[in-house]
Amino acid sequence: MDFDINSILRELSIAAVPFLLAITVHEASHGFAAYMLGDDTAKRAGRLTLNPLKHIDILGLLVLFVTRLFGWAKPVPVNFANLNNKKYGPAIVSAAGPGANFLMAIISSFVYHIIINISASPEISKSILTPLVYMALYSIQINIALGIFNLIPIPPLDGGRILQAFLPLNAAYKFSRIEQYGFIIIILLLMTNVVGKVIFPVIRVFVTLLT
Repeated sequence: MDFDINSILRELSIAAVPFLLAITVHEASHGFAAYMLGDDTAKRAGRLTLNPLKHIDILGLLVLFVTRLFGWAKPVPVNFANLNNKKYGPAIVSAAGPGANFLMAIISSFVYHIIINISASPEISKSILTPLVYMALYSIQINIALGIFNLIPIPPLDGGRILQAFLPLNAAYKFSRIEQYGFIIIILLLMTNVVGKVIFPVIRVFVTLLT
């Protein structure tokens, strides 16, 4: 039992930084994209920062630790009416989050390959390099998972907002009404493993390519 607890604590300590960085970069990227397109709501709210304390939602973080797929941070406030590009601005802001996660996964992949090719003594490898390798692996996995999961075309996920921007006005309005049921739909898809069957193979392909 002690071994199991110690293993869990050790895993959490290694995974904490990649998890926190993934959700922080995701949310901050939404805010930065909105700011570049003319909306300073996130800036005025103090959310244009990579300080994870400004973005963490404790429940969402715990769910992310458990599922390694589905989790959330505090949504960055965006006033889409302030965006310079009213038609595609919301899609650009929404795509910034997953896009940042994919970029983080690629950077983590470079770090991973650099570390595994470092020659060092067994003591240094065990105490320093091995934890760093696992951190890089976690970073690749969680960023790919978050990026792909958020691209599911169901509002309020980013994929839903992206799809909505490309629909005709009448269809976009009807589609937006799904958002009030979006969270329930997502939970049902997770519980019935529909999301897992569709997304997990895609995640594995990209993680394999990057590692």
